[in-house]
Amino acid sequence: MNNECPCEDDGNQGPVRPSIYTDGRAEVERRDIAKLLATAGGFSALASLAAPLAGLQQVFQRTYTGPIYGESIPLVDGDGNRITPDRLEAGEQLTVFPEPRPGIGDAPTLLVRFPEAEYGEGTELAYTVEGYAAYSKICTHAGCTVSGREDDTLVCPCHYGKFDPTNGAAVTGGPPPRALPQLPITLASDGYLIATADFDGHVGAGGE
Repeated sequence: MNNECPCEDDGNQGPVRPSIYTDGRAEVERRDIAKLLATAGGFSALASLAAPLAGLQQVFQRTYTGPIYGESIPLVDGDGNRITPDRLEAGEQLTVFPEPRPGIGDAPTLLVRFPEAEYGEGTELAYTVEGYAAYSKICTHAGCTVSGREDDTLVCPCHYGKFDPTNGAAVTGGPPPRALPQLPITLASDGYLIATADFDGHVGAGGE
């Protein structure tokens, strides 16, 4: 009995194993596989785009239910380092947090520094120290983080809300209904910036 595979000879390249389909279904099968691979690639691309968007909306999903800062709470950077007056130059900014609860999810705060003469009436000067002012980093429109900047204007990338940090973070463009709440700060006896109370308004979307 001959157990060899019944193969065809194309005359040039030797025996050729025939497809299991002889009525054109092999070509259809190849096209289906190609479509499946293309679809899988599309899903992978969408997933890669979704990751940064999810990060952008992280604060949007948070709800603040209690005080964020309080009297004598030090301001710290993302590494937990306390802030000294020489940390920023005029025109610079830094994201800071309340020392007991550092991290991106725990009330990120925008610390800015400008010459004192540049602050307008909207800024509560009693809440500033040595040119420093601090505002909530949570947009009052939809709760995204105000992470962009155009010249001296703070910008929220979600819906392009704009805030003026030299005028009490007042709204200068976009849909936000109110300014970013200001944080009262001062310089402690040990030389670090501290809060003297909580934000002067509701943090994030909602509130009045």
